Amino acid sequence: MAEPGVPLPPNQLITDTGKGKVAEADRDFAVKVRLAGLWEIPAGEMAQERSDDPRIKAIGRNIADQHIVLDKMVREAATKLKIELPDKPNEDQQGWLAEMRDAQGKDFDQIYIDRLRAAHGKIFPAIATIRTSTRNDTIRKLAQRANQFVMTHLTLLESSNLVDFAALPTAPPPNAAAPAAGGGNAAQASLVADAQSESGSPISLPILGVIVVVVAGIALFLSRNLWSDPHRRRRRRYRSYY
Repeated sequence: MAEPGVPLPPNQLITDTGKGKVAEADRDFAVKVRLAGLWEIPAGEMAQERSDDPRIKAIGRNIADQHIVLDKMVREAATKLKIELPDKPNEDQQGWLAEMRDAQGKDFDQIYIDRLRAAHGKIFPAIATIRTSTRNDTIRKLAQRANQFVMTHLTLLESSNLVDFAALPTAPPPNAAAPAAGGGNAAQASLVADAQSESGSPISLPILGVIVVVVAGIALFLSRNLWSDPHRRRRRRYRSYY
């Protein structure tokens, strides 16, 4: 249930007919959702046996139960779209489960929270990419629902107060903004670009400045000579009528 003022996405507004091209990224997404359930469900069950903390037990139970629901959704979608799904965790996930089987009490709690929080952090941006780019309505609806589950799981895991946020991967820096075009700067940049394209090699600004001054001086000299000759002025005036 949403908090007051926080809307829940209306899943019923998204069709689920299987229409639309299924891209390779869509298939990969369905596989990842299935793999998540294949190891997080047994991990949550282990939390009931190996943790001494009631809070960790509750988190494990809730996440496992919700993955059972999500797993049913992805299997139904895969059947509709003829996507082949795995039936066992991948090698990394099997290793994480092995770590948990070898741990007990607080050691188990830390491993459980660390591994699940890292995994959810990786799948979360992938869900957003599929939700906004897929052409298939069944995958779109699955991605929207998966997003709601993962957001809930992130919140549950963080409520344990065991997440080491400083150890999580940081977001990549944003791309440097391109300088805004306009005014003298834009004209100068255009002039430099034109000069470089003509010569095939970069021209330094000081040399370019000298060239501009020389050209301006020659133009001023020629214009003065032209307008100082009355005969040239008359010929120019006559030509203007034709």
